[in-house]
Order: sequence, then C-alpha cells, then structure tokens
Amino acid sequence: MKTTLWYTFLFVSTIIWSQHSFQGRASYQSKTSMDLGEWGKKMSEERKKRVKERMASFLEKSYTLHFTEKESVYAEDQKLEIPGSGRGFRFGAFIGGGRKYKNFTSGVFLESIEFYGKNFLVENSADKPKWQLENETKQIGKYTCFKATLVKQDDRMDWSRIRGRNQRKGKEEPSSSSIPAKNNKEQKDEVVVTAWYTPRIPVSNGPGEYWGLPGLILEINEGNTTILCSEIVMNPEKRAEIKAPTRGDEVSREEYNRIVKKKMKEMQEMFQRRRRNNRGGGR
Repeated sequence: MKTTLWYTFLFVSTIIWSQHSFQGRASYQSKTSMDLGEWGKKMSEERKKRVKERMASFLEKSYTLHFTEKESVYAEDQKLEIPGSGRGFRFGAFIGGGRKYKNFTSGVFLESIEFYGKNFLVENSADKPKWQLENETKQIGKYTCFKATLVKQDDRMDWSRIRGRNQRKGKEEPSSSSIPAKNNKEQKDEVVVTAWYTPRIPVSNGPGEYWGLPGLILEINEGNTTILCSEIVMNPEKRAEIKAPTRGDEVSREEYNRIVKKKMKEMQEMFQRRRRNNRGGGR
C-alpha cells in the first residue's frame, strides 16, 4: 500500500512538473577511502597523515548536476590551488575533470575528458540501468529516499585503482610483465552499487553515470566511494547552459579504456625505472 501511494504521488508530481519548464541544481560531495594496507603498517603516524593530506584533493571532490526533465550536465567544481600543493606528484594530475552529458530524449550520453594533455569525447551507453527497487527508506536532508541496488561490471580506469592494487601488494609495485593478465581479470569484476533516490523530485537522473530511477538520486555507494547530495536548488535565478560537449576525439568507452590502460602501464613502468635508478644511486 505504501509503495502504491508513493508511485501515485510520483505520477501526479510528474504531470505537474511536466507542465512547466524547470531547471534544478544539485551539489554532490564524493569521498573515496583508500586502505594503505601493508605499506601503511610500516609508516609512522605522521607519514600516514602527510600521505592522506596529499591524496585528499584526489579522493575528495565536489560536483554539480544541472538538470531539466530532458537533459543534464554533471561536472567537477573548480577549486583554487592550495599554495604548496603542487609539489611532487599529484594523484590524478594527468586526468582532467570531465563533463558528463545526458539527453534522455535523443539518447545521447557523452563525457568530455582530458587525459594526459589530450581531449576525448567518450560515448557512454544509453541502456537503462537494471535497478532492483528495495523497500528500505532513509532521510537525506528534508527528503525521504528509497533504496535501489544495481550489479554491474567494474570497468573503471583511474589512478586510484592502480594505487589500490599496488598498496595491497605492499611497498613494491608489481612487475610490468604481470600487469596485463591481472588487470584484464580485475576489470571484469562485478560491483554492487547502492542508490538512494527521492520521488519528491521526479526526474530520472543522478550523479555521474547514474540514472533510471523514479526520482533524483541523492546518494550513491559504489565500492569504497560515496557520492552524497549536499544541496538542491530548484529553478535557480541564474539558469545554467546545458548542452552536449563537442571538443575532443570521439571514441567509445571501450576504446577510451584501452587508451588509458596503455598510458597507465607506460607511466607505471616509468615510475618503476625511476625508483630502481634512485635506489641504485642512493647512499
């Protein structure tokens, strides 16, 4: 009975909203935890603190979703560089913040990404995610949210996954000869995604690649990453321009993953050579 009432409310709300041209803005905070593993056990508390501080800018990000009933754009918020934070290697420095565009009318799902100084226009799948709707609810701010789960292939290609695998191995990084088979296997792993959505905002949208639920997604839990909505503004005074990105080489998601994987392998081998050379020339 409770579920029926909610879907009746959603149906009525959708009719009301569809009669007006609206735009919304949702702010999200993304946090990724990373276990330092065996490597961390050998560190002093002060060293752990410094490492976590340097990784914070990569593991903690803020995003904004501008949306209408038909389309949206999701992008990382630009932050001023903190003095002194540019020293040394910065995780994720080779991957520029992208823009994810969704158009539910035309079925166009594009992502504009800068990787290693080159711009790519990545075509993402427009297939509707196969969510499993659950009976659980929880409160996020003033919104009652419903739970949904999704099982998908974990095909992410980023520096945090490389770091995570290396840290589980310990201080020493795996040899380059062992990378392809291991990575190919890991890229096919499945991950359970948990979403919390609110029918009070009846748009089938959410942060990043996520959509397809009967209400705006306010929270995503995927692996060791949580994306949480911190603010929603309906019909802001200054309306954002929502349009598809056009800059970059057009590639499929599979092609882009191959490009990133190849470059990551090259960078990993370069760091290994540099480490060996430093050890050989050290005191």
